Parts: sequence; structure tokens; C-alpha cells
Amino acid sequence: MLRGYPFGESHRIVVLVSPNHGKLRTVAKGVRKTKSRFGGRLEPFTHVDLVLYEGKNLDTITQVSTINAFGELRNHLDRVLAASTMLEVVDAVVQEGEPSMRMFLLLQRGLTVLDHREPHPDLVTSFLLKAADIIGVAPSFESCAGCGKSEGLKRFSFAAGGSLCESCRTPGAYSLRDGLVPHLAAVAAADLTALPDTNPSMSSEALGVTRRFMEHHLERELKSLVMLDG
Repeated sequence: MLRGYPFGESHRIVVLVSPNHGKLRTVAKGVRKTKSRFGGRLEPFTHVDLVLYEGKNLDTITQVSTINAFGELRNHLDRVLAASTMLEVVDAVVQEGEPSMRMFLLLQRGLTVLDHREPHPDLVTSFLLKAADIIGVAPSFESCAGCGKSEGLKRFSFAAGGSLCESCRTPGAYSLRDGLVPHLAAVAAADLTALPDTNPSMSSEALGVTRRFMEHHLERELKSLVMLDG
């Protein structure tokens, strides 16, 4: 489940991501009542199995069972904030009625990692870069987005699609500190469970660059990352 919000006096709109049907907006009737039979199972971060009754505007949830509640994740604020960013990104990019298996599996893997260990400093960055790859906007780190040259990558441009050499620099492209481009390349290529060792300042800058890149392409602020910065 991605999120939910009140609907009427006792119902709740529940927004989910399905591997085969993309984003689903459903209604859980009576879920806000004290005696609701499945209200506690319809919470963000929960992996559920649903039975839906097809409606004219919204499908109604008639049965729900929990596959994984990611209970340990919920006990740590830093993990909750990281997981919130993952859900926000998936909510932003997955479309209704379009299969989203890769994004679903990425989210499932990200939440599983957070449920089993403290978040790596580059976990959210890696998740964002993998999400960018899935939707076809992955930034170029190993070669110039303008000419393809692999040396002298000192600039980065959101609009141009990643790293740039000095010859291809565009207005608005900004300078990156030495070592940041290969660090971003390593983080993008690594599995979420095997991220490379790094220093905190490098990870912080990598997240900043990746965040602004994603916000540029999504055309929206990632609000959960504002809390993560805090």
C-alpha cells in the first residue's frame, strides 16, 4: 500500500501499486470504524493480497490478507523516512492500468532491506537512480551525455541527462567535486544489499544531486526527502 485518505464518514481511499495493473485507487468501506475487520492491514509499507469488487468509479476491497507488514522497519524513524521516499517516488511514476512489475519489485526489495538493517547512507540514492532507469531517464555517469566522451566529466546537467565534459557544458550545468561521478556510477550499478563503502559527505552530495535530478524529471518536489534532510 502506498497511501490512504478518508472518504465519507467511515470509508477510506486506499492507493496501492500492483505488479500487473499499476496504480490502483480502491475504497475500503467502513474501515475507519472501531470494529473494522481489516483496517489495521491497510497501512502504508504493507504488502497485501486483496480481493476487489469492480465498481463504476472505484473498486471496493472485500478481502485483505497481509503478506509482509515490514514490522521492524516501522520501529525506526530513519527507516520510515527512507521508506516514505520510496513510496512517494513509486506513487509519482507508476500509472493506473499500466503493468509495473519492475517498479513493484524494486519497492519490495527496498522495503525488505530496510526491514532487516539500518539504511546504508546511499540506499535512497541507489533506489532513486534505479527508479530513474526503470522509467527511462537514468542519468549518464560514465560518459558525457553530450558527446559520449568518458574523460573530464566535471559538470552535471539535469536537462541534458547527466554528466558533461567541459566542451559540452550547457547553461545551468554545475561543477561536481572530484570523485562524485564515479561514486554515483558505483551506487547506480550496485544492488541495494551491496552498496559500496563511502564517506558521509560524499553520500550527502550524491543524494542531493540525485534528488534534484529526479525532481527535475518528475516536475515535483519529493516532500519526504525534505524530512530526510532534516
